[in-house]
Amino acid sequence: MISVEGVTKVFGRNTAVDNATFSVERPGMIGIIGRSGAGKSTFLRMMNRLTDATEGRLLFEGRDVLALKGAEKRAWQSQCAMIFQQFNLVPRMDVVSNVLHGLLNRRGTMATMFNLWPAADINRAIDILDRLGIAEQAPKRAEALSGGQQQRVAIARALMQDPKVILADEPIASLDPMNAQVVMDALRRIHDEDGRTVIANLHTLDTARRYCDRVIGMRGGRIVFDGTPDLLTTAAAREIYGADENFSESATSTSIEALEPETSADEAYAARLLTN
Repeated sequence: MISVEGVTKVFGRNTAVDNATFSVERPGMIGIIGRSGAGKSTFLRMMNRLTDATEGRLLFEGRDVLALKGAEKRAWQSQCAMIFQQFNLVPRMDVVSNVLHGLLNRRGTMATMFNLWPAADINRAIDILDRLGIAEQAPKRAEALSGGQQQRVAIARALMQDPKVILADEPIASLDPMNAQVVMDALRRIHDEDGRTVIANLHTLDTARRYCDRVIGMRGGRIVFDGTPDLLTTAAAREIYGADENFSESATSTSIEALEPETSADEAYAARLLTN
């Protein structure tokens, strides 16, 4: 389904992604983990064609999406939806209009400028919002919603594209643990119910183990781990994060339990730092 062959991105003297190679045989929920600067976001941006690769091929159903241009490139971006850490919504626009913006590549410029949408599209947008538990927020401005609700609007916008692949770049990094769980539950449900491939960049081990079928670990632009969650041992995590024997998984936890009263103050503070 997806074949990544030697994909590399060089910025000046810095190699952000170094010879990334792996394949995906069937739709799955895949987590990419690693410390900041590991190349996770750059890889997703290349896959979505927001950034050009320096070299390599990325085949989707036999077609090299890194070589696409013009209308074919835009068509691929419709099939490969992107969800961002900071939501990328229009704050003063109502929620349902933000969701409808998932159709920008398929609608005329004038219709988009004047916010003119067919009733069928509006109804579909509301149905998607309802599926994500926020249909009642449809008429509100996006800026009036909580962070977790805004991220679900961003997911709804992605679903409006009816994509084959959803890329999520740190989708819960700005959220508190409760909202992080709601968002990750939604992404997992989308994979399970729709059969869509979801690839999510994640900072934390517990999230990757709980939600993903497969985990890819990146360090310094290179893939240093590729396996099932049960293989993501503490030793493997140390290799991914470049940590010594003092490495503690509790410092990367985003679980709701990490903020319960019995948790130490130091652990709770570390968890808050990672989710803010």
